[in-house]
Amino acid sequence: MVLTKTEMVTKLTQDPHGVRDAREKVLEVAIGRVVRAYRKQQNITVAELSQLTDLSIGMLSKIENGNTSPSLSTLQALANALSVPLTSFFREYEENREAVHTKAGSGVDVDREGTRSGHQYNLLGHIGANNSGVIVEPYLIQLTSESDTFQTFQHGGIETIYMLEGEVDYRHGSDIYKLQPGDTLFFDADAPHGPETLRVLPAKYLSIISYPQKA
Repeated sequence: MVLTKTEMVTKLTQDPHGVRDAREKVLEVAIGRVVRAYRKQQNITVAELSQLTDLSIGMLSKIENGNTSPSLSTLQALANALSVPLTSFFREYEENREAVHTKAGSGVDVDREGTRSGHQYNLLGHIGANNSGVIVEPYLIQLTSESDTFQTFQHGGIETIYMLEGEVDYRHGSDIYKLQPGDTLFFDADAPHGPETLRVLPAKYLSIISYPQKA
């Protein structure tokens, strides 16, 4: 399936250059954001939460907008009404957001499930459990003249391939895609997939796999 530029734009809802509230690391703002998230997740209105906690609608509005510092008794009332641990309100404030910088040539060679002789998988970075709920594995894959074709892969998640050099015919399900330098293939990895014909070697491409982290 090929999307037009117009279709791509209309399907995107997240601003890649968006900036969060400058007060994000202020405790009151972090608490308010979590309270609002839990309330909306449970389809509870501010008025309903007010009745459940005996807190005024105005006070709840101030809490959710980070404009007041709620007492422990207030937070306990909110925790009871939303059926969540009291400590969960501090999650965003305490969470460490990671970044991984891998210098050229210093990725980790791995034997990924399904790897065959001559196929080099170089893991470029890894972040484990995180607030997004998504695990991402970026690989640099190199196919040499010694590489052989193989039975297709099939695993959960979404995969993106960006061709750097060489040329391969890449299978996804019943379709074959001719990948050349600069080409991108973005697909549901649950369908059988993998390089079927190695046309120009050596071939090198980025493979970025994302999947939900286990609870």
